[in-house]
Amino acid sequence: MTLSRLDIHRRNRGERTLVTLAGDIGPATTPLLRAVLEQCLRDGVTVIDIDLTTVGSCDARGLDVFLSASRRADRVHASLSLHHPCAQITQLLAVTGSASLLLAAPGCPVAAWAPAIPGRRSDQPVLKDGIRLRRLTRWQAEGVREDIADLATESVAGTPGEAYHNRGDFLRRLAISAHRPGFALLLAETTVLVGCAFGFPVGPDSSGRRGSGGSLQESVQRLTSRARFVVLTQVVAHPHAQHRDIARRLQQRLLTDLRSPLGVTLLHPGDRAGQTAFSSWGWQNMGVVVGLPGPVAPCVLILLAEGPSPAGR
Repeated sequence: MTLSRLDIHRRNRGERTLVTLAGDIGPATTPLLRAVLEQCLRDGVTVIDIDLTTVGSCDARGLDVFLSASRRADRVHASLSLHHPCAQITQLLAVTGSASLLLAAPGCPVAAWAPAIPGRRSDQPVLKDGIRLRRLTRWQAEGVREDIADLATESVAGTPGEAYHNRGDFLRRLAISAHRPGFALLLAETTVLVGCAFGFPVGPDSSGRRGSGGSLQESVQRLTSRARFVVLTQVVAHPHAQHRDIARRLQQRLLTDLRSPLGVTLLHPGDRAGQTAFSSWGWQNMGVVVGLPGPVAPCVLILLAEGPSPAGR
C-alpha cells in the first residue's frame, strides 16, 4: 500500500503566514499538518492562510485538524482561512457545515504572494483561470463515478445529443475503460466539477488490443498511419462559460500524460450534436468505419496532440 504524501511550505509576512499544501490530507499526513499549524500559533501568527490549490483530497481527520486549529486561533484572537479547495473538500465542508467557519471570504486571494513549491510534480493539479486539472487513480475514479455520470447527463440535457448519451451506458463505458491497462482519468474543477476526460492507450507496446482493441487499431492505422493512440471519452459541463477551453486542456493533458500523439473517439453516426462539439474542440471526423464491434458502425474522430510529442508510429 502506498502512503499519502503531503508537502508543506510555510512563508511568513509579518504576523501573517501562508501555508501552501501539496498532496493529500489523510491518516498518514494529518499529524504533520497538525504540528505545522500548532507551530504557527506558538510563533504568534495572527492570520493563517492555507492554500489548498494543490491538495487532491482531505478526509474527516484532516477537517478536524483544521477545525481544531481554527478554534485555537479564535481563543488567541487569530484567524485561520482555507483558500482554493478542490470539489471534494468543498463538498466535505458543505455537508459538515464547516464552510462558514473555515473558507476564506470571496475576494481574498492568496496567489499573489504564494511561493512556488520546490519539486512540484507534473501530475499535481494545475490551476489556470480558476480551473484545476487533477488526475485520479482507478480507486479514486470509482469514488467519483456517480458525480462524473451526473456531469455527463448535465452536459447533454436538453440538447439533440441527449438520446445518444444514456447515463447507464456512460457508467458501463467508464467501468470498462477503467480496467484497461494504462487507464487515466482527469477532472477539471473550480469549487465544483466542471469537466472530465478519460481514456486508455492502444498500440503495439500496450495491452489495449484485447477485446475490440485489435480491430480498432487496424482501422485507425489505415486511416492515420499511426499504430499507437489513446481511446478518449470526454465530458464537459456546457453551462460553464469556459467549456471549450476546459475541453481542449483536458484532452491535451490526457494525451501528454499517456505519451501519445493521437487521440481517437467513437460516436454514433446520428449524434450530430456530439460530432459538432468534438469538432469545436479540434477533432477531425474521419467518417463511418465498418467492421468494428457493435450494432451500429460508428464515426471515428481523431485529434492530434499539440506541440512536440513522442513518436507513435
